[in-house]
Amino acid sequence: MTDDARSTFPFEIPEQDAAPRRRRRWVVWVVAIVIVAVLAVAAWFAGDGIARAIVTSVIQQQVKSQLALPADQQVDVQLSGQVIPQLIGGRLDEVRVSSSQVSAGGVTGAADVTLHGLDLWNDHAMTGGEGTIRLDEQQLRTLLAAQQGFPAESVGLAAPNVTASSQLSFLGAQIPVSIALTPSAKDGALVLTPASLQIAGATATADHVRARFGALAAPLTQSWTICVAGSIPRGITLTGVSVEASDLAATFSIDGRILTDASLRQKGSCG
Repeated sequence: MTDDARSTFPFEIPEQDAAPRRRRRWVVWVVAIVIVAVLAVAAWFAGDGIARAIVTSVIQQQVKSQLALPADQQVDVQLSGQVIPQLIGGRLDEVRVSSSQVSAGGVTGAADVTLHGLDLWNDHAMTGGEGTIRLDEQQLRTLLAAQQGFPAESVGLAAPNVTASSQLSFLGAQIPVSIALTPSAKDGALVLTPASLQIAGATATADHVRARFGALAAPLTQSWTICVAGSIPRGITLTGVSVEASDLAATFSIDGRILTDASLRQKGSCG
Protein backbone atom coordinates (compact mmCIF):
# COMPACT_ATOMS: atom_id res chain seq x y z
CA MET A 1 0.00 0.00 0.00
CA THR A 2 1.37 3.32 -1.03
CA ASP A 3 1.75 6.35 1.21
CA ASP A 4 -1.08 8.03 -0.70
CA ALA A 5 -3.37 5.07 -0.05
CA ARG A 6 -2.56 5.07 3.67
CA SER A 7 -3.29 8.78 3.89
CA THR A 8 -6.83 8.24 2.53
CA PHE A 9 -7.68 5.02 4.45
CA PRO A 10 -11.32 5.64 5.53
CA PHE A 11 -11.03 4.26 9.09
CA GLU A 12 -7.92 6.09 10.11
CA ILE A 13 -8.70 8.58 12.98
CA PRO A 14 -6.43 11.56 13.39
CA GLU A 15 -4.86 11.66 16.87
CA GLN A 16 -5.95 15.28 17.42
CA ASP A 17 -9.71 14.22 17.74
CA ALA A 18 -9.21 12.35 21.06
CA ALA A 19 -8.99 15.42 23.32
CA PRO A 20 -12.18 17.09 22.03
CA ARG A 21 -14.10 13.84 22.60
CA ARG A 22 -12.95 13.71 26.22
CA ARG A 23 -14.01 17.31 26.67
CA ARG A 24 -17.44 16.54 25.18
CA ARG A 25 -17.93 13.64 27.65
CA TRP A 26 -17.16 15.96 30.59
CA VAL A 27 -19.63 18.54 29.27
CA VAL A 28 -22.36 15.87 29.05
CA TRP A 29 -21.72 14.80 32.66
CA VAL A 30 -21.81 18.39 33.92
CA VAL A 31 -25.07 19.09 32.09
CA ALA A 32 -26.60 15.89 33.49
CA ILE A 33 -25.58 16.78 37.05
CA VAL A 34 -27.02 20.29 36.69
CA ILE A 35 -30.33 18.89 35.38
CA VAL A 36 -30.57 16.43 38.28
CA ALA A 37 -29.82 19.22 40.78
CA VAL A 38 -32.49 21.48 39.26
CA LEU A 39 -35.05 18.66 39.35
CA ALA A 40 -34.18 17.94 42.99
CA VAL A 41 -34.66 21.58 43.95
CA ALA A 42 -37.96 21.71 42.05
CA ALA A 43 -39.15 18.55 43.83
CA TRP A 44 -38.16 20.05 47.20
CA PHE A 45 -40.14 23.22 46.57
CA ALA A 46 -43.08 21.26 45.18
CA GLY A 47 -43.07 19.10 48.30
CA ASP A 48 -42.77 22.19 50.51
CA GLY A 49 -45.70 23.76 48.71
CA ILE A 50 -47.83 20.69 49.40
CA ALA A 51 -46.80 20.66 53.06
CA ARG A 52 -47.58 24.38 53.35
CA ALA A 53 -51.04 23.86 51.85
CA ILE A 54 -51.81 21.02 54.28
CA VAL A 55 -50.65 22.92 57.39
CA THR A 56 -52.49 26.05 56.26
CA SER A 57 -55.71 24.09 55.79
CA VAL A 58 -55.45 22.46 59.23
CA ILE A 59 -54.87 25.84 60.93
CA GLN A 60 -57.80 27.40 59.06
CA GLN A 61 -60.11 24.59 60.17
CA GLN A 62 -58.96 24.87 63.78
CA VAL A 63 -59.44 28.65 63.86
CA LYS A 64 -62.97 28.36 62.46
CA SER A 65 -63.81 25.59 64.93
CA GLN A 66 -62.40 27.33 68.02
CA LEU A 67 -63.95 30.72 67.20
CA ALA A 68 -67.23 29.27 65.88
CA LEU A 69 -66.77 31.03 62.55
CA PRO A 70 -68.91 30.19 59.50
CA ALA A 71 -67.44 27.45 57.32
CA ASP A 72 -67.26 29.79 54.33
CA GLN A 73 -65.57 32.66 56.18
CA GLN A 74 -62.24 33.79 54.77
CA VAL A 75 -59.35 33.03 57.14
CA ASP A 76 -55.88 33.85 55.83
CA VAL A 77 -52.87 31.91 57.12
CA GLN A 78 -49.23 32.75 56.39
CA LEU A 79 -46.29 30.53 57.37
CA SER A 80 -42.78 31.98 57.40
CA GLY A 81 -39.80 30.14 55.90
CA GLN A 82 -39.63 26.64 54.43
CA VAL A 83 -42.27 24.41 56.01
CA ILE A 84 -40.75 20.92 55.64
CA PRO A 85 -37.65 21.64 57.80
CA GLN A 86 -39.94 23.15 60.45
CA LEU A 87 -42.19 20.08 60.42
CA ILE A 88 -39.16 17.83 60.78
CA GLY A 89 -37.99 19.93 63.73
CA GLY A 90 -41.49 19.89 65.21
CA ARG A 91 -41.78 23.67 65.48
CA LEU A 92 -43.31 26.42 63.34
CA ASP A 93 -41.26 29.61 63.57
CA GLU A 94 -44.06 32.07 62.84
CA VAL A 95 -47.74 31.69 62.01
CA ARG A 96 -49.88 34.67 61.02
CA VAL A 97 -53.67 34.36 60.99
CA SER A 98 -56.08 37.10 59.90
CA SER A 99 -59.78 37.47 59.23
CA SER A 100 -62.08 40.41 58.56
CA GLN A 101 -64.86 39.27 60.91
CA VAL A 102 -64.02 37.86 64.35
CA SER A 103 -66.34 38.16 67.37
CA ALA A 104 -65.23 38.40 70.99
CA GLY A 105 -67.31 39.50 73.93
CA GLY A 106 -70.17 40.63 71.72
CA VAL A 107 -67.91 42.85 69.60
CA THR A 108 -66.94 42.04 66.02
CA GLY A 109 -63.85 43.35 64.26
CA ALA A 110 -61.02 42.52 61.88
CA ALA A 111 -58.29 40.48 63.59
CA ASP A 112 -54.63 39.90 62.73
CA VAL A 113 -52.67 37.54 65.02
CA THR A 114 -49.04 36.38 64.87
CA LEU A 115 -47.79 33.41 66.92
CA HIS A 116 -44.10 32.64 67.47
CA GLY A 117 -42.32 29.35 68.13
CA LEU A 118 -45.37 27.09 67.88
CA ASP A 119 -44.40 23.60 69.11
CA LEU A 120 -46.17 20.88 67.12
CA TRP A 121 -45.54 18.00 69.50
CA ASN A 122 -45.24 19.39 73.05
CA ASP A 123 -48.92 20.16 73.72
CA HIS A 124 -48.73 22.97 71.15
CA ALA A 125 -46.70 25.27 73.43
CA MET A 126 -45.36 28.50 71.96
CA THR A 127 -43.04 31.32 72.92
CA GLY A 128 -45.70 34.03 72.60
CA GLY A 129 -47.53 36.24 70.16
CA GLU A 130 -49.24 39.51 69.44
CA GLY A 131 -52.38 40.60 67.67
CA THR A 132 -54.38 43.56 66.44
CA ILE A 133 -58.14 44.02 66.34
CA ARG A 134 -59.59 46.82 64.24
CA LEU A 135 -63.00 48.33 64.94
CA ASP A 136 -64.91 50.72 62.73
CA GLU A 137 -67.20 53.39 64.19
CA GLN A 138 -70.25 51.15 64.52
CA GLN A 139 -68.25 48.35 66.12
CA LEU A 140 -66.71 50.84 68.57
CA ARG A 141 -70.17 52.16 69.48
CA THR A 142 -71.22 48.61 70.30
CA LEU A 143 -68.22 48.22 72.60
CA LEU A 144 -68.83 51.54 74.37
CA ALA A 145 -72.60 51.11 74.69
CA ALA A 146 -72.11 49.10 77.88
CA GLN A 147 -70.27 52.02 79.52
CA GLN A 148 -72.81 53.73 81.76
CA GLY A 149 -73.18 57.45 81.07
CA PHE A 150 -71.02 57.45 77.95
CA PRO A 151 -72.67 58.94 74.81
CA ALA A 152 -71.83 55.87 72.72
CA GLU A 153 -74.45 56.58 70.05
CA SER A 154 -72.56 59.73 68.99
CA VAL A 155 -69.08 58.17 68.81
CA GLY A 156 -66.97 58.78 65.71
CA LEU A 157 -63.34 58.43 64.64
CA ALA A 158 -61.14 61.34 63.53
CA ALA A 159 -57.46 60.36 63.78
CA PRO A 160 -55.79 60.56 66.18
CA ASN A 161 -58.89 60.88 68.39
CA VAL A 162 -62.20 59.29 69.21
CA THR A 163 -65.00 61.86 69.01
CA ALA A 164 -68.32 62.14 70.83
CA SER A 165 -71.11 64.66 71.30
CA SER A 166 -73.05 65.63 74.41
CA GLN A 167 -74.71 68.59 76.10
CA LEU A 168 -73.84 70.84 79.02
CA SER A 169 -76.72 72.06 81.19
CA PHE A 170 -76.01 75.63 82.28
CA LEU A 171 -78.52 78.13 83.69
CA GLY A 172 -81.39 76.15 82.25
CA ALA A 173 -79.88 76.03 78.78
CA GLN A 174 -78.60 72.96 76.92
CA ILE A 175 -75.26 73.82 75.34
CA PRO A 176 -73.98 71.42 72.63
CA VAL A 177 -70.51 70.03 73.29
CA SER A 178 -68.17 68.09 70.97
CA ILE A 179 -65.41 66.10 72.65
CA ALA A 180 -62.12 64.81 71.21
CA LEU A 181 -60.83 61.89 73.26
CA THR A 182 -57.32 60.44 73.03
CA PRO A 183 -57.34 56.62 73.27
CA SER A 184 -54.68 54.68 75.17
CA ALA A 185 -54.15 51.43 77.06
CA LYS A 186 -53.46 51.33 80.79
CA ASP A 187 -53.27 48.22 82.95
CA GLY A 188 -55.01 46.23 80.23
CA ALA A 189 -57.95 48.65 79.93
CA LEU A 190 -59.01 51.08 77.20
CA VAL A 191 -58.76 54.68 78.42
CA LEU A 192 -60.35 57.66 76.67
CA THR A 193 -58.94 61.00 77.85
CA PRO A 194 -60.45 64.36 76.78
CA ALA A 195 -57.95 66.23 74.61
CA SER A 196 -60.18 69.17 73.70
CA LEU A 197 -63.81 70.25 73.76
CA GLN A 198 -65.90 72.47 71.53
CA ILE A 199 -68.61 74.35 73.42
CA ALA A 200 -70.99 76.33 71.25
CA GLY A 201 -68.32 76.31 68.53
CA ALA A 202 -65.44 77.53 70.74
CA THR A 203 -62.53 75.13 71.36
CA ALA A 204 -61.18 74.73 74.88
CA THR A 205 -59.07 72.31 76.90
CA ALA A 206 -60.57 70.06 79.56
CA ASP A 207 -58.82 72.09 82.28
CA HIS A 208 -60.31 75.33 80.96
CA VAL A 209 -63.82 73.86 80.87
CA ARG A 210 -63.45 72.51 84.41
CA ALA A 211 -62.29 75.93 85.63
CA ARG A 212 -65.20 77.65 83.88
CA PHE A 213 -68.08 75.33 84.71
CA GLY A 214 -66.83 73.37 87.74
CA ALA A 215 -68.75 70.22 88.71
CA LEU A 216 -71.27 70.78 85.92
CA ALA A 217 -68.60 69.85 83.40
CA ALA A 218 -67.37 66.76 85.25
CA PRO A 219 -69.20 64.23 83.00
CA LEU A 220 -67.62 65.89 79.95
CA THR A 221 -64.06 66.35 81.20
CA GLN A 222 -63.47 63.04 82.96
CA SER A 223 -61.38 60.21 81.54
CA TRP A 224 -63.27 57.04 80.71
CA THR A 225 -61.81 53.63 81.57
CA ILE A 226 -63.35 50.75 79.66
CA CYS A 227 -62.44 47.29 80.92
CA VAL A 228 -61.93 44.74 78.16
CA ALA A 229 -60.47 41.98 80.33
CA GLY A 230 -63.92 40.50 80.95
CA SER A 231 -64.35 39.87 77.24
CA ILE A 232 -61.01 38.23 76.42
CA PRO A 233 -58.93 35.33 77.83
CA ARG A 234 -56.62 36.03 80.77
CA GLY A 235 -53.62 35.17 78.62
CA ILE A 236 -54.30 38.10 76.29
CA THR A 237 -53.52 41.66 77.41
CA LEU A 238 -54.41 44.97 75.78
CA THR A 239 -51.14 46.85 75.22
CA GLY A 240 -51.94 49.75 72.90
CA VAL A 241 -54.77 51.68 71.24
CA SER A 242 -54.69 54.17 68.39
CA VAL A 243 -56.96 55.62 65.73
CA GLU A 244 -55.71 54.85 62.23
CA ALA A 245 -57.70 56.33 59.36
CA SER A 246 -61.28 55.14 59.89
CA ASP A 247 -60.50 52.38 62.41
CA LEU A 248 -59.58 52.07 66.06
CA ALA A 249 -56.66 49.64 66.29
CA ALA A 250 -56.20 47.76 69.56
CA THR A 251 -52.99 45.74 70.00
CA PHE A 252 -52.64 42.78 72.34
CA SER A 253 -49.84 40.61 73.71
CA ILE A 254 -50.40 36.86 73.93
CA ASP A 255 -48.90 34.77 76.74
CA GLY A 256 -47.03 31.80 75.28
CA ARG A 257 -48.56 29.51 77.92
CA ILE A 258 -52.12 30.13 76.76
CA LEU A 259 -52.15 26.91 74.72
CA THR A 260 -51.02 24.74 77.62
CA ASP A 261 -52.55 26.47 80.65
CA ALA A 262 -56.35 26.21 80.65
CA SER A 263 -56.70 29.00 83.22
CA LEU A 264 -55.21 31.49 80.75
CA ARG A 265 -57.94 30.64 78.26
CA GLN A 266 -60.68 31.59 80.71
CA LYS A 267 -62.12 35.08 80.45
CA GLY A 268 -60.58 37.68 82.73
CA SER A 269 -62.41 39.98 85.08
CA CYS A 270 -62.80 43.72 85.61
CA GLY A 271 -61.98 45.55 88.82
